[in-house]
Amino acid sequence: MSDQVHDEDAARSGIVTDVRSGTYVIRPLQGPGEWTSEDSKKLTTVVPREERQDA
Repeated sequence: MSDQVHDEDAARSGIVTDVRSGTYVIRPLQGPGEWTSEDSKKLTTVVPREERQDA
């Protein structure tokens, strides 16, 4: 389980699932799919993994 973030570029929130060569892989809060972000400065932590309740 990882941090819930808001992606400024994508204008949506999701869960960071992996980091591959500096690219963040993010899944939506609900439903299938994923997207990537190469700029961590555009990701804002909404709920840190330690505080997430959906484990």
